[in-house]
Amino acid sequence: MGLDKLRQSSLHRPVLERWWLPVAVVLAAVFLLLGGETAREGLRFDRLGIGAGEFWRGVTGHFVHLGWPHFGLNAAGLGLVWYLVGDAYDARRWLIIGGFSIIAMDLGLWFLDPELQWYVGLSGLLHGVLAAGLTERLRRPDVEAIVLAALLLGKLAWEQLSGPLPGSEATAGGAVVVDSHLFGALGGAVTALMLRIRVRPARPI
Repeated sequence: MGLDKLRQSSLHRPVLERWWLPVAVVLAAVFLLLGGETAREGLRFDRLGIGAGEFWRGVTGHFVHLGWPHFGLNAAGLGLVWYLVGDAYDARRWLIIGGFSIIAMDLGLWFLDPELQWYVGLSGLLHGVLAAGLTERLRRPDVEAIVLAALLLGKLAWEQLSGPLPGSEATAGGAVVVDSHLFGALGGAVTALMLRIRVRPARPI
């Protein structure tokens, strides 16, 4: 699923076809970051704003960042995650997975983390993408997929029990909302399982 997979896939899929979706996400995040504090305040996941009917924040909040260091960390993470699991689905399915991961995060943060007032960043969505890709790869497990899944589960468990990974908050330039990682990963994994379901044709009477 690593170097060998990338070499094999690159023979059949042009670079642009494989990478246009993460590149589009990064460019959108850069555009919003250039809007500065005004864009961040107006687009972040904000409990008061959403409660007042600003429902777009449930989507845009995942694409704005605290600053360039926070964006750089997430952009690098997206590149790594896409390198590892980007071939698991086509673009349409990835959009479905991304959408449901965002919904899972929004619902989780709203109902299960009521003390959270606002949130920004791609990290929860990255966990959803990685969890979905690994769920699909584990249908035919290899050592790399098993190790990555174990690392992801270990990271999520650490964050729930002990808080953010050491140094992550200093690197991001602000508090890390670890619950977004958990909710995103759950949303991605559940959506990946749902995508396996095939509607069976009705039997003739």
